[in-house]
Amino acid sequence: MKNMRNVAVTLAIFAGSLGAWEAVVRAFEIPIFILPPPSQVAMALYRGIASGLYINHLGYTLLETLLGFIAGSLLGFFLGTAVAMNRWVEFFLYPYIVMFQSLPKVALAPLIVVWFGLGLTSKVINAALVAFFPLLVNTMVGLKSADEDRVSLMRSLAASDRQIFWMLRLPNALPFVMAGLDVAMIFALIGAIVAEFVGAQRGLGMLIQSMNFNMDVSGQFSILIILSVVGLILNRIIMLIRRRIMFWDPSEKNLIEPATDEVAAARRIGRVVEAKEGVAR
Repeated sequence: MKNMRNVAVTLAIFAGSLGAWEAVVRAFEIPIFILPPPSQVAMALYRGIASGLYINHLGYTLLETLLGFIAGSLLGFFLGTAVAMNRWVEFFLYPYIVMFQSLPKVALAPLIVVWFGLGLTSKVINAALVAFFPLLVNTMVGLKSADEDRVSLMRSLAASDRQIFWMLRLPNALPFVMAGLDVAMIFALIGAIVAEFVGAQRGLGMLIQSMNFNMDVSGQFSILIILSVVGLILNRIIMLIRRRIMFWDPSEKNLIEPATDEVAAARRIGRVVEAKEGVAR
């Protein structure tokens, strides 16, 4: 019941915001090419989906995002592991990693498009570069945050470095890695869109640029809504994967088996009644 009330309040606030937006635009007669009302945005969204235009470009953008996310995450995880577990790798590579991380990835997008063309490759590379660093940093921090007393205890029991890694360091780093994946997924979507802004043949970013030239602000708002929903869905997918992998974590157990106050109270009352009946018998 509590969750239903929360959903109802959220929907009411959302509907009220849209109504206020519509009323303000129409009351002050704001031009459509500056701020379109929600009704115009909804019409543009319907036309784009019904014609199949948005679906085709969305599929291409999702492909770029997922490929870039996978490539950047794998590279970030393995390089972060190498830097965290090997002093020589950290000594030689970490300064270059910090220097490259300080570069704005948006500024690299035009160069990447020039080097790799307007096709899929440049978009995947740009998305991978943006998604690479969150996982790299989180992996390094997670692997280095293992309790040294536990590491010393395992070494005293003749555990090898590989056993310490798989049985202690990696499980300890999993919360950090999953948090990095959560950020990397959204960054990969942003990287793909930015690369499409610079130059592309397909994709939602290219579609936004085209609508910008045509002063189709309603269409741009509708695509922004699609991107917001896609980002939310991708985030929820990562959360579901996290709950599956980290089922042993206490915080995840609370999320997997949520119990409302009413259900918990009913269970307690049921136990008390059963106990009283047992005593009476």
